[in-house]
Amino acid sequence: MRHFPPFPGITAFFVIFLAASCALSPSRAAAQTDELATAAKENAALTAREKAVKSEEERIRILGKGIDARIEQYSKLLARIEEVLTRLEAAKNERMDHIVKAYEAMQQEEAAARLAALDEDIAVKILIRMKSKKAGALMGLMDAEKAVTFTERMTAVTKKFPTP
Repeated sequence: MRHFPPFPGITAFFVIFLAASCALSPSRAAAQTDELATAAKENAALTAREKAVKSEEERIRILGKGIDARIEQYSKLLARIEEVLTRLEAAKNERMDHIVKAYEAMQQEEAAARLAALDEDIAVKILIRMKSKKAGALMGLMDAEKAVTFTERMTAVTKKFPTP
């Protein structure tokens, strides 16, 4: 892309030459030379701004690619984390099911005594997963205060945060 005028000094010479040839006054020729010089300066400034804008656009484009790559990387990492959490939750549920079956297979008096001695959170989780008839029989064999505490905990609503 060529910008006007390509050679300001030579252009000024030709303007003066043309002015002399066309019988323009020297002051009019000087005014035209000044206008051409001003236009050349403005053209150079615009060219510099255009170059700066293009450079900035390229920098932003490169940064955008980097951000897109990071988003993709973090999305893959998040997917792997969710997969691991899902498998962990499945293993945890499997273990809890095994424990529940073990308590259901125990003698009722022994199971009631062991549940009463357990941490309340764990005991409540076990009782919730047990068949209602077996859980009721075990709670009937426990101390009344402990059975009330377990019942209150079993009816409380707990908020679980969903995973996307």
